[in-house]
Amino acid sequence: MSQQKGTIGVTTENIFPVIKKFLYSDHEIFLRELVSNAIDATQKLKTLSSFGEFNGELGDLKVRVSVDKEAGTLTVSDHGIGMTAEDVDKYINQIAFSGAEEFLSKYKDTANSIIGHFGLGFYSAFMVAKKVEIKSLSYKEGATAIMWSCDGSPEYSMEPTEKSERGTDIILYIDDDSKEFLEQPRIDTLLKKYCRFLPIPVVSGKKQEWKDGKYVDTDEDNVINSLEPAWMKKPAELTDDDYLHFYHALYPGQEDPLFWIHLNVDYPFTLTGILYFPKIKNNFEVNKNRIQLYCNQVYVTDSVEGVVPDFMMLLQGVIDSPDIPLNVSRSYLQSDSAVKKISTYITKKVSSRLEEIFKESRSDFEAKWDDIKIFIEYGMLTDERFCDSAMKFALLKDTDGKHYTLDEYKTLIEPEQTEKDGNIVCLYATDPTTQYSFIKGATNRGYNVLLMDGQLDSHFIGLLEQKLEKTRFVRVDSDTVDNLIPKDSHKEVNLTATQRNILTTLFRSQLPEIKDAQFLVSFEAMNSNDAPVILTQNEYMRRMKDMAALQPGMNFYGELPDSYNFIVNTEHPLIVRLRDKSESAVGEKIVPLENTVTEKNNEISTLRSNAKDGKLDDEQEKKSAELESEVNKAREEQEKIIGEYASEEPLAGQLVDIALLSAGLLKGENLSRFIDRSISLL
Repeated sequence: MSQQKGTIGVTTENIFPVIKKFLYSDHEIFLRELVSNAIDATQKLKTLSSFGEFNGELGDLKVRVSVDKEAGTLTVSDHGIGMTAEDVDKYINQIAFSGAEEFLSKYKDTANSIIGHFGLGFYSAFMVAKKVEIKSLSYKEGATAIMWSCDGSPEYSMEPTEKSERGTDIILYIDDDSKEFLEQPRIDTLLKKYCRFLPIPVVSGKKQEWKDGKYVDTDEDNVINSLEPAWMKKPAELTDDDYLHFYHALYPGQEDPLFWIHLNVDYPFTLTGILYFPKIKNNFEVNKNRIQLYCNQVYVTDSVEGVVPDFMMLLQGVIDSPDIPLNVSRSYLQSDSAVKKISTYITKKVSSRLEEIFKESRSDFEAKWDDIKIFIEYGMLTDERFCDSAMKFALLKDTDGKHYTLDEYKTLIEPEQTEKDGNIVCLYATDPTTQYSFIKGATNRGYNVLLMDGQLDSHFIGLLEQKLEKTRFVRVDSDTVDNLIPKDSHKEVNLTATQRNILTTLFRSQLPEIKDAQFLVSFEAMNSNDAPVILTQNEYMRRMKDMAALQPGMNFYGELPDSYNFIVNTEHPLIVRLRDKSESAVGEKIVPLENTVTEKNNEISTLRSNAKDGKLDDEQEKKSAELESEVNKAREEQEKIIGEYASEEPLAGQLVDIALLSAGLLKGENLSRFIDRSISLL
């Protein structure tokens, strides 16, 4: 044929700027596309040979990537089917006509290894090249080699050329902005990233050895890929060592994974892969580049949001599916129907595998529970389908280290931990050391206490309360042991108004001012052998603050002060002694002041009840203000009298500090003062 000139069949003159800037998110993708096309051409030849449509010698089927820094070229060569002038005109000159698609339609039953789905893949070369040449010789008998050339404009030239071997060479003349792609180490890095598991050997230069103080090339080809990765094999062909070896090849230097799941499905889509459960060193270590996505062994991305559910970002491994298009944006992947089906399948497969492991080896599952707990809780919180499945194998662990399924635990605690309204109360602790006295008090009553010390547990508790009928969770230090699980009987507090007033003011005067903390003094008639004073936190507010730490939308709760209940056990001998002693010391001075407060408050109430339309006139407002001033003076005088007494009565301060110490709130100067007082009391 004579030289042919023409215009590439595109719908706009601006196709090349679009290709150069917007076709792919990263220019380095061009190497993946060109090598994949070379693999594609090689696989086609193997398919034709198996069908008897090519009877020649297959020969060396390696794909070679060569850098010529001096000439400024990067060449990708294969010994596949090659192209005739008609093929080039059809597949190159008509942009986005995919030869792989046509080939697949003809050989759909046996051409599963054809990569396909590339479309504009060849033209990605123009993202980094100022000129691209194609030299190709078709496998067809009597074919003439052709040379195609284009400088990045719609014009091209094509003419006969000399080529002794079947196949195609793609020669890129790298432009000035992309000289990095003329560096051999950079090319090797990209090939290992994108082409590490391709089914045809990919050669990049020669292997090197250390000689005379430097690395020099040997005669051996540097093959960068593993031709048959573990996920392409059947599970029956692999041992545990094979899975571990593959894991450490993917993630060098990491600890062995806990276990793994081998994915293998061919309907209604094709999907293979291996997902590993790693040991998570931090409590909540989410890394978005753990799972690698492949398409027919071609690396696509490690940003798999949308392909796998969000909670599976904690996993590691490989997913391979030809049903995921390579030349589209990630946002399109998330809305693609095939991708949604894949995501659903992976969720189902992971949950069924976890249930299988639980049933086959419960002891092993329990031993690994602390490591996989955060993954399962995260999945249950974010994926409804996974949550429904995981209800069968999710475990609860108590403070003795025993594990229970949700149903087992309900059966265990229902007899003793059902409150008067018929709700089952699950008690839990978050820190067995600081909450030891509360745990002991509960277990002494025959209650079981769960350990919920994970970062997601505050959210997980809320989920369980939604899923489990007539069940609520209460932290063991949120109230007195009698109030944690309310029964029918409740002993009344036996204090006079004066005794209650004196004790309230007495303890309040000894409570320190702690930043972002508020204290409320209350009274409970507990057993005489229970603690004399207890410091608890409101369950609802504390849980809201815990959840606010993980959810930015709940900042309102996070900014609220910590609210503590300072509960006084009125039946304890120390409190009885303090009650009687303080009443004897200050009662005569306090009673007249109490009477003044009561009298003046009654006068204020009478004023307001006689006000016309509920509004005080000027004279009534003045009188009301005078009465309120007298009430405030009487209360201030009460607090002064009781405060002066408390400063001389070490027992009150000692009891307050004991409560603060048990809650981890006694620090600094207050702790030092407590130690000194304890020594003096001894």
